[in-house]
Amino acid sequence: MSNKQINTEQGHWILAKMGKKVLRPGGKELTLKLIDNLKIKGSDNIVEFAPGMGYTASVAMTKHPKSYTGVELNEEAANNLRKIINGKNCRIITGNAADSTLGENSADKVYGEAMLTMQADHRKSEIIREAHRILKKGGLYGMHELGLFPNDLGEDVKSEIQKQLAQTIKVNGRPLTQVEWTALLEKEGFKIVSVETNPMSLLESKRVIDDEGFLRTLKIVFNILTHPKERKRILEMRKTFRKYQDHLNAIAIVAEKY
Repeated sequence: MSNKQINTEQGHWILAKMGKKVLRPGGKELTLKLIDNLKIKGSDNIVEFAPGMGYTASVAMTKHPKSYTGVELNEEAANNLRKIINGKNCRIITGNAADSTLGENSADKVYGEAMLTMQADHRKSEIIREAHRILKKGGLYGMHELGLFPNDLGEDVKSEIQKQLAQTIKVNGRPLTQVEWTALLEKEGFKIVSVETNPMSLLESKRVIDDEGFLRTLKIVFNILTHPKERKRILEMRKTFRKYQDHLNAIAIVAEKY
């Protein structure tokens, strides 16, 4: 299977198959905070790395930016996005966030969610460097990712969590502490503007209802109950998240290019 096609075994695509639209670790609440902290204006050209199902794009578009560009690696996801994000000055390009092909100093705001976590540290830096390259001076970069806490969490615990995430979510997730995330951004020429955190409660009932609404939650529950294979995977993911709830969270950071 091409790496530009959706890997339906990955945890977030299984959840999407069950009808879940909000797939970010901090839920709708943290996504809304991220978009608010980016302070998108009508004069802004904005870029989203890995828009996925398009939920955050729809939120960003309520700010009426001058233009929106989504950079999506998965061809199938990109084609789906073009059906729902097709307004004036909106486009979805198939490409890699580390090499977007967009012009230098061409964007006012760049953001991405739940995608840096899946990368090795050197790949995280490449993507952050690309955001810096395409941003204008003073432009803002926002990220919403899986985090670890406390900041002095031992390497053995980090390794254990990463191994468990790889086994249950089927991605080589490498979440970082707040200190580590901010250090990566600062190393690539950003200064931190805001930091927000939320519990990692993606699969807890209250969060699902808050994110999806009551009726959609009922539909998701029905789909999970009637798909045994997917139900097993989702329960495994929830078990892992609960097991490490004292060390896993979600973090949203906005940083400025200087």
